Amino acid sequence: MIKRAAEKLKIKDVLLIILGTFLMGAAINFVFDPVGLDVGGVSGLAIVIKYASVHVLEATDIAFLKDGLPVWLTSLILNIPLFAISFAKKGMRYIAKTVFATLALTFWTYILPIISMTDDMILNCIVGGVLSGVGIGMVLSTMATTGGTDMFSAIVHDKFRHISIPVILAITDGIIVILGFTVFKIENIIYAIIVVFLVSKISDTILEGLKFAKMAFIISEKTNAISTEIMDNMDRGVTGIRVKGMYSGTDKQMLFCVVSKKQIPLLKDIVYRHDKTAFMVIADAREVMGEGFAEVAGK
Repeated sequence: MIKRAAEKLKIKDVLLIILGTFLMGAAINFVFDPVGLDVGGVSGLAIVIKYASVHVLEATDIAFLKDGLPVWLTSLILNIPLFAISFAKKGMRYIAKTVFATLALTFWTYILPIISMTDDMILNCIVGGVLSGVGIGMVLSTMATTGGTDMFSAIVHDKFRHISIPVILAITDGIIVILGFTVFKIENIIYAIIVVFLVSKISDTILEGLKFAKMAFIISEKTNAISTEIMDNMDRGVTGIRVKGMYSGTDKQMLFCVVSKKQIPLLKDIVYRHDKTAFMVIADAREVMGEGFAEVAGK
């Protein structure tokens, strides 16, 4: 059973990485590269290098270099030393999934055509930001990165756990965006900053959304019946906590449980079917680890 669950998890991670890197590759080849948007990261740096190398390589006899160093090639080369550093810090188990994600992104940026979807820069920012943000969020949700500043951000996150990976990524990418001043017009840099902001917010939302749940506090005279039905019909654990009503001065029992968002209607139905006078508070749980929710790393 455990082996089968692990295999399903691996398949799910592979599919998320493939789809996530496809979206990222589409954002690079359909938006960022054609219109010259340095949106940070190794890919953004590769775009800067491509535009900067055009005048040097346009006279070359090698066809695929006439428009400058390809983004996919530069990204792959720049990632090599970063992989070496990450391997030394994290080990083979961590690096394997990231190598796959990086090669997948390289594949998509190589195979997808470089075409401009629209001349409207605002629309480019929105489309590129959404595609890249969702893609990065999907890849990071598998505990992998696509190399480059993603990998760097994940390493920094290990030391500063209170700062999310997308936030660290936004800061790092912001620095690389500033380097774009050497190649691109000020308008492009401003648009790129907008994209970096969108990517950070969207990827952060993707990560939090995957772990989002609701926690409920229930005070009732029918706690035994309520807790039994929650455990039997909802397959969720319930904790009983002794509390004291300060107004009445009587001892009571409060139930605490964590459920998914879609289970809230069923939870309300169970509680108020047993006790129409029950007092219940439902609040957001931003991250839930343990049985029935996200698994604890290394468990």
